Amino acid sequence: MNAPHDSARSAHGAAGTPGPEPLLVVEDITAGFGATTVLHGVSFEVPRGSIGGVFGLNGAGKSVTMKTIAGIVPARSGRILLDGQDVTNLSPEKRVAMGMGHVPQGRQVFPDLTVEENLRLGAYTMRRKDKSRYAGALESVFARFPVLRDRRNQLAGTMSGGQQASLSVGRALVNEPSLILVDEPSAGLSPVAQLELNEVLQTVAETGVTMVLVEQNIAFGLSLVDTAHLLQTGVVVHSSPVDELDDDTLATHLGIGKVLQAATGKALAARQSIPAQKGPRRADRSAS
Repeated sequence: MNAPHDSARSAHGAAGTPGPEPLLVVEDITAGFGATTVLHGVSFEVPRGSIGGVFGLNGAGKSVTMKTIAGIVPARSGRILLDGQDVTNLSPEKRVAMGMGHVPQGRQVFPDLTVEENLRLGAYTMRRKDKSRYAGALESVFARFPVLRDRRNQLAGTMSGGQQASLSVGRALVNEPSLILVDEPSAGLSPVAQLELNEVLQTVAETGVTMVLVEQNIAFGLSLVDTAHLLQTGVVVHSSPVDELDDDTLATHLGIGKVLQAATGKALAARQSIPAQKGPRRADRSAS
């Protein structure tokens, strides 16, 4: 079972207080490669319409957590529930068909294909199941990301890092998922491109799409997420809403230095000063 967890609250509400219904439940997951176990009982929940963040140092198991949720790395034990359905033993393709999208680390666009061809590949399960939905889904992505419409015939490999990041997110969204997994989205991006990507992800969140975000750049991640799950050596050691998190807790569990602690402190202060950004209200706004 999991190591002791230092938060008295769940990721979606105070003890004894019903919170928003979780769309994703990760329950006591173990996973790894060969004889090496990387995840030692990872557990957390992500409420519907919110962004859950997974943070940790290099080697903590962040990307393995994402790949296990996506079905790329098999879980050795535990359960993964998507909208109440057990997907633990399903293939990545079946998880996509059930509403899970994945923005992989490093973006991984197909450089020799056009923007539109990349998006078409992202919708492969939709097109196999119901081709009539594809045109509308593509138009929705173009409406959300005008730069992709403008460059629909451009080779993806010739785009800037920020534009490729938008394409990677758009490729996950074109299949109309209820949940998207976003793995290290700011990695390798310039500060300007990071700002652009932050706006892209905020815009996506406003539509009510649920996200799991893994980030090495803690300040960037904290500017987006509603709940933070801190990972150490394959175990979640702290979970809390962002408005209950403090930089001392981050320093204790992530071992960050004073310079980074100052940056994360500013990010926390900015988020905690804007209550309207809390996750459950995203779905309310998208429904209005």
